Amino acid sequence: MVRMSAEERRESVIRAAMREFARGGYHGTSTEAIAKRVGVSQPYLFRLFPGKKAIFLAAAERCLDDSVRTFEKASEGLRGEEALHAMADAYTRVIAEEPERLLMQMQMYVAVAAAEQAGDHELGEAVRAGWMRLWDTVHLPLGADIDETTTFLAYGMLVNCLVAMGFPPQHRVWEGLYPSARSKGRLEKG
Repeated sequence: MVRMSAEERRESVIRAAMREFARGGYHGTSTEAIAKRVGVSQPYLFRLFPGKKAIFLAAAERCLDDSVRTFEKASEGLRGEEALHAMADAYTRVIAEEPERLLMQMQMYVAVAAAEQAGDHELGEAVRAGWMRLWDTVHLPLGADIDETTTFLAYGMLVNCLVAMGFPPQHRVWEGLYPSARSKGRLEKG
């Protein structure tokens, strides 16, 4: 059996943490559950990360980075409305195929609000920086138009909320969205 390097193990912890935090949130997820999912001991987990907060930060940054890459790949070589629909289509595909990414995003926003309320601004700073990378990623393909960028991201947040609440794709709440954000029934819960 080939042994994983520390970096490969760290990567597996980040992916497992995304799935666990997506389900249980920051406060409802134990490092024991993450270690168990990866198949390592908690002491080994803490050799890779100094604590639970560091694991959550890494998972949050990975979630945002994955979204940035999704939008970059979808909009490559496209501009304007073509880019908009390609990015919307790619995003709806991702949240249908990898629902933990959507749920992790939702958990990140809740965790930021709770941390900020408690006077801890580190998580908020990291998530806001990631969000700005996301904003910049969609801004240029949408013609560097602030209104188009804001509208696109606002629709994305609405899609996140509607999917998280379990609205089926045939429901009337979807009728005002971009066709690419509601097409092909991809938003059906599996």
